[in-house]
Amino acid sequence: EARNELPQLLIAAQQGRQTIITRHGRPVAILAPISEHPEASMQRSLLPLAGSGRGLYGRDSRATLRRLRDEWNR
Repeated sequence: EARNELPQLLIAAQQGRQTIITRHGRPVAILAPISEHPEASMQRSLLPLAGSGRGLYGRDSRATLRRLRDEWNR
């Protein structure tokens, strides 16, 4: 039902109203104005993730990725 009414539900959210979305009669989500959840519209920096994958592919990442591609293409 929400799929068919999405344009109207979005207008309602823009006007400040919340809508509870249900599946088989059970609540599963809330469609709410973004102003009620300012953290949802904030962009987060990726800088804290810099270097977090270091060592993920071993000492020689090119060789590891080449090997993985070869395995995939078999």
